[in-house]
Amino acid sequence: MTLDEIRTSLRIDELRDKIKGDSQSLPPMASPRAIGMAALGGVLAIAVVAGLTQGFDKLFIIGSFGATCVLVFGFPDVPFSQPRNVVGGHFLSTLMGLIFLHVFHPHWWSVALAVGAAIAVMMATRTVHPPAGSNPVIVVLGTSGDWDFLWFPTLFGAIMVVLVALLYNNMTRDARYPKYW
Repeated sequence: MTLDEIRTSLRIDELRDKIKGDSQSLPPMASPRAIGMAALGGVLAIAVVAGLTQGFDKLFIIGSFGATCVLVFGFPDVPFSQPRNVVGGHFLSTLMGLIFLHVFHPHWWSVALAVGAAIAVMMATRTVHPPAGSNPVIVVLGTSGDWDFLWFPTLFGAIMVVLVALLYNNMTRDARYPKYW
């Protein structure tokens, strides 16, 4: 096989062209007010969830909640930001992480399979929430594997972020939040 035949069979030129992108312009910048309001919403939500940790023996916060705040306060109208997606996505993704951890133990391939399963389950249930895709990684590589992690911090924390988003977004914007349940 010649080099040209290999390049043709692998469609390297086509792949290279696709990687270059569509050359679209950047989306418009948010207004300074929108940026400030989104940042303040994130501060409030994380303050509530992290603050609750101070009064209890349970952990109520995980890293993926920071990314959740980017969506629910910065882009509250998109499907990924709706309460169903936030709560359902976090819950189901953590569940997949726990299942794969308990069945296959913490291995590089079990965390990979858990993330794939979380993506599939979120898509199948129409609860896709991209930040929740990190929950299986958090579970398989960073926790004790306790099933309580599904309830605290995952479910409780996700619900608290949504409650703050419901109040804050509806008090500070003309548009309604959520778009659907």
